[in-house]
Amino acid sequence: MINNKITVGITQGDGNGIGYEVIIKALADQRILDSFTPVIYGSSKVFGFYRKLIHNLDPLDTYVINSAKEARLKKINILNCLPDNIFVEPGQSTPESAKSAITSLERAVADLKAGDIDVLVTAPINKRAMSSAGFGFTGHTEYLKKEFGVSDVAMFMISEHLKIGVVTGHIPLKDVPSSISKEKILTKLRLMDASLRRDFGVTRPKIAVLGLNPHCGDDGLLGSEEETIIAPAVKEANENGILAFGPYSPDGFFGLGNYSKFDATLAMYHDQGLAPFKALDFEDGVNFTAGLPVIRTSPDHGTAFSMAGRDEADPMSMMSAIYAAVDIFKRRMAYDSLQEGKMPERQADDRRQDRPGRNQIE
Repeated sequence: MINNKITVGITQGDGNGIGYEVIIKALADQRILDSFTPVIYGSSKVFGFYRKLIHNLDPLDTYVINSAKEARLKKINILNCLPDNIFVEPGQSTPESAKSAITSLERAVADLKAGDIDVLVTAPINKRAMSSAGFGFTGHTEYLKKEFGVSDVAMFMISEHLKIGVVTGHIPLKDVPSSISKEKILTKLRLMDASLRRDFGVTRPKIAVLGLNPHCGDDGLLGSEEETIIAPAVKEANENGILAFGPYSPDGFFGLGNYSKFDATLAMYHDQGLAPFKALDFEDGVNFTAGLPVIRTSPDHGTAFSMAGRDEADPMSMMSAIYAAVDIFKRRMAYDSLQEGKMPERQADDRRQDRPGRNQIE
């Protein structure tokens, strides 16, 4: 950190999408720089290109650097990590923009590992273009899992009122049923429970688990996964001290607002969780990767090529992603500091007392 101020690394994402526009708009208010020091991984040339396209914006106090260690307080630091001859084509998916997105991400992750930045916020990428450019991963989540050597992570969509994790992420819908297992559900529940405690300050997290089939299978008539996989996973989670409930039928669960009774919800697949999340909290929604030893957030939208370069992009989700990263960093530091002051035996006792089994709460 720079003078005890949190340093936020921000990747440019696909330079032909709305990444730069939402970053510039999110950092436009000079007062925001009192909370953290931003370092944008990309190109000062591309930054300037999009800056000129945005109307009714006060002058920005930028500073071009070659290393995150050179970042200055109260400045929008732009770390040049792309070629000087980079070409911008707003709204177009090109091999060049995908390669630039990869370079930006790799440089930021290297600095995150080195401790030169404290948290990472990633602007949207185009997954198909990245794959064609040799990225080798279906998204940021999968890449960060590999880079930081963890066995599993959880895509955790968060907002002030709603938090949703998913068991399966970026895979075809036809592959979802065969990819769900009791062990995988338990792993995601453990990751979410630990994150709710450490990253969000929830003392006794309550997590709802959704079913897979319509009406939770209607007692096996429409599918058996609820009876053979999901319910046993919920039962075992409770036996291990995690307050998990369900499975619940998603339509009624969200339609009746039952999600508000829980600290988080675990969905079985990507759209089952992200569709209601974005319908309810799209503007300020954030994608957070739980289970990493570092903090990474992202806006909950994509590259939006159709509006790139038109000064139409809303920066609220990017702003929320930045603030979420800063807040999680502070809560994690406070939580870890408290845990260090406990004796191991006391920690074990507290964990048993704080997380009753299901039979104790029903």
